[in-house]
Amino acid sequence: MSFLQPSDMQAIILSFKVACTATILSTPLGIGVAYVLVHTRIPGKAFWEGIINLPLVLPPVVIGYLLLVLFGRHGWIGSFLVRFDIQIIFTLTGAIIASSVVGFPLLVRSIRLGMESVDASYRKAARTLGAGPWDAFFTITLPLSGRAVFTGMTLMFARSLGEFGATIILAGNIPGVTQTIPLAIYEYTSSPRGDKMALSLCMVSILLSFIVLLVSGAATKTLNKG
Repeated sequence: MSFLQPSDMQAIILSFKVACTATILSTPLGIGVAYVLVHTRIPGKAFWEGIINLPLVLPPVVIGYLLLVLFGRHGWIGSFLVRFDIQIIFTLTGAIIASSVVGFPLLVRSIRLGMESVDASYRKAARTLGAGPWDAFFTITLPLSGRAVFTGMTLMFARSLGEFGATIILAGNIPGVTQTIPLAIYEYTSSPRGDKMALSLCMVSILLSFIVLLVSGAATKTLNKG
């Protein structure tokens, strides 16, 4: 892509790293949270549902600031991590955490809908035949929710590719370190004569998002046939 600068390619690669890592790391937790919400009776379930879904309605900048307070050197978690010389803010890890928090509700909502659609009689039949709770989960609930899990992963991946507000607050906009595609576009639009480069990255972002949608649609059709 001759119309892209080396720094733009770095931003694209970093965007993929952040989106892939955030999605892969969040999926097991998302499955667990969805299962708890669907199949258990925990006290204050409505409250916990609200906490999980809060990033959907909060401005990303607010989420980024709260994460900054949490992971800063004097934050609840940051003050503990600094003892082990671990820094979260202004690092790639910070960008991954920001994307994970913002995209997690989409992942959980999709998986939860999939688990709720599984006929309860299947699980009861498995338990009647001697399967334990874990066996019933891995042989009945999870396979039948596979399409929803993949859909949730796709939504979270796409959301992570476009994450801006929380990332720039927690991880900053450091070229080659934390600068993803949206942050690079923001930098171009803030600089003189950067419109053409911003437009080029916008086209790349649109193309990547379209590819994700195509892959998601193709995989969903395959899962439906299976």
